[in-house]
Amino acid sequence: MSENEERPTRQRVTLTDISSRAWEHPADRGALVALRQLKGFDFMLKKMSGLINERAFRLQFLGSAIRVDERQFPRVHRLYTEAGSTLDVRQLPELYVVNSPIWNAVTIGMDKPFIVVNSALLKGMDEEELRFILGHELGHAQSGHALYQSLLFWLIRLTGAVNWMPIGALGVRAIIAALQEWSRKAELSGDRAGLLATQDPAVALRVQMKLASGGELGELDTTAFLAQGTEYESAGDLRDSLLKLLLLEAQSHPLAVIRAHELRRWVDEGEYTTIVSGTYPKRQDDATASISQEAKNAAKSYADTFSRSQDPLAKFLRDLGDGMGGVRDWVSNKFPPRN
Repeated sequence: MSENEERPTRQRVTLTDISSRAWEHPADRGALVALRQLKGFDFMLKKMSGLINERAFRLQFLGSAIRVDERQFPRVHRLYTEAGSTLDVRQLPELYVVNSPIWNAVTIGMDKPFIVVNSALLKGMDEEELRFILGHELGHAQSGHALYQSLLFWLIRLTGAVNWMPIGALGVRAIIAALQEWSRKAELSGDRAGLLATQDPAVALRVQMKLASGGELGELDTTAFLAQGTEYESAGDLRDSLLKLLLLEAQSHPLAVIRAHELRRWVDEGEYTTIVSGTYPKRQDDATASISQEAKNAAKSYADTFSRSQDPLAKFLRDLGDGMGGVRDWVSNKFPPRN
């Protein structure tokens, strides 16, 4: 079967009443649960939309892009509604296709989010891959990521206005760095939503391979691509670890090979299978989700990532911790506490 031929229709499980907490990465979910329960925070951010001029954004796409419906891009509309049905999205955001050679899609807006897909993706992705892209963006919309991404956008603009104030700029940059780290985790959440929309891990992997290569799947090897993620995590020395931290500092998205690696791990650890089997948090329970429990889940996620990481810096810190623990035990044995 050639890449442009449509694959047979697959049966997908409809995830009725699924909460976005089901696909949110623990670090992303912990922040979102806290913010959702912080009274008035969403309202305050929405009031800030005037600073970002959301109305102008919407008018720009309404006047220069194609709004997808039954008559315009009907194939995309069908895939979009099917992805929405699978994720049980009750009210689909407006969807636009804009003319652009860049492989990208984005969810925009604070008060009423809408999704924009660049035309390059329509040309480069088959139907199932496009379903993954649309499910990824619907995941962002359902999680409320657009609201907080807009805050990040506004803060980045604000940095230029406070650069003349060393302390002020430093404080804003620290907030931006934290939001960038959250944004990278939010992208992993979106990838999980995309996988739940298509319910085919091979499709999710193909998307990441195409995003990394520009679409040349015929020249790629799946095993070699996944091996890159393992090598990226473990290769090199402490200098490479520091370089990786610097490279990620200003990135809003994880690197493509890492996204594939993380999604494959989510599947291998069984959470994906549990969800498609019908066991997942329901949206009617969102209001009572425990902030403290989600904070613990987020902390455990970072701890698990650190403990299994093969990155040279992580291994050095683990060895250092083991060494300090040995010294502590030696001191305790030599100088036991007196009663």
